[in-house]
Formats: sequence, C-alpha cells, structure tokens
Amino acid sequence: MIGNKKLIYYLVFFHCAIIAISNYLVQFPINLFGYDFTIATFTFPFIILATDLTVRLSSALTARKIITYSFIPAFFISFYFADFRIAIASVSAYGLGQILDIFVFSKVQRDFKDDGFSMNSYWFIAPILSTFYAQILDTYLFYGIAFYNSSDEFMRENWVNIANNDLIFKLLVCYLAFLPIYVLILNRTFNFIKNRV
Repeated sequence: MIGNKKLIYYLVFFHCAIIAISNYLVQFPINLFGYDFTIATFTFPFIILATDLTVRLSSALTARKIITYSFIPAFFISFYFADFRIAIASVSAYGLGQILDIFVFSKVQRDFKDDGFSMNSYWFIAPILSTFYAQILDTYLFYGIAFYNSSDEFMRENWVNIANNDLIFKLLVCYLAFLPIYVLILNRTFNFIKNRV
C-alpha cells in the first residue's frame, strides 16, 4: 500500500489546486448545445479521480487525511478566488462529498473483496457507486449554498438547472473518460508491484 507523507503532500496540493481553479471558474456560466454549465464543470471531476485512486492505492485513512489537510487551505484559496459564500459552499460540499465518496468506495471494496490492486471482475463497482452518491451530494450542496437566493440574478434563477447539467456531465466524464485512465493506472501499478516482489 502507498501511504507515505510525500504522496499525501502531493495530493493535498493537487486537491487545493483543483478547488482553487474550480471556484474561480464556477463564477462563469456558459451554454453548450443549449445546456447551461459553468466552466468549473470541466475541472472539478479531477478531484473525484484523485480521491478514488487514493483509496484504492493506499487506504481510506490516507484519503481522509488528504481531505482533512486540504480543508482549511481550500477555504482560504476559495475565498481569495471567489466570494465568502462560494468559499463556504465549496469546502462544505467538498468535505462532505469526499467523505461520502471514501465511505462508499471502501464499503463496496470490502463487500466485493476487491483488494485494490488487481483488475478483478468487480473493480469498476466501487468507483461507479461512490462517484454517483458523492457527486449528488457535492453538486446540489455546493450550488444550493452558493447560489440559492444569490445576488447574481442569473445564477439565482438557474442554479438548479445548472446543478442538474453539472451532475450529469461530471458523471459522464467520470464514467466515460476517467474509467479508462483508472484501468491504465491500476494496470501499471499492479505490474510495478508484481515486478518488485
């Protein structure tokens, strides 16, 4: 299992960077193919991939440490790039969403006897289910806190629609784009460990 301090520092930095970028970009709504999004829709899914791979390649405890260590810097970074309300929405949704992701991922992994490194018949169930539940919580909690009754008229009137589109897009990105990356990383990691033993 991977669990060293350097890995934790790199992943905390990665999480904080994605949060900062996403919290800045969430302030810019766009319309693609007749659907409303924010630009952050295209950046935030990288945290999902990082969290799930952390649980698989190290442990739920390491992943929870990363979330805990990222929480306070993420708030101040968010507050710098966006307003106070978005910063509160961001860390609340991030913290609760990622904790739920880790909980579901670990539970499914145990229930299906997925050792985390091999590509058994059930390797895809944990990331699919944990992403689904965590992103429902993360998406609606974030948009609800950030934009319900907001002073930004467009976001106030359209936040539910944007949250729906955001959720669907994030799930599509995770399932169609990230799962192949997931397989590649797992296969390389498994082969690396096998060759070292």
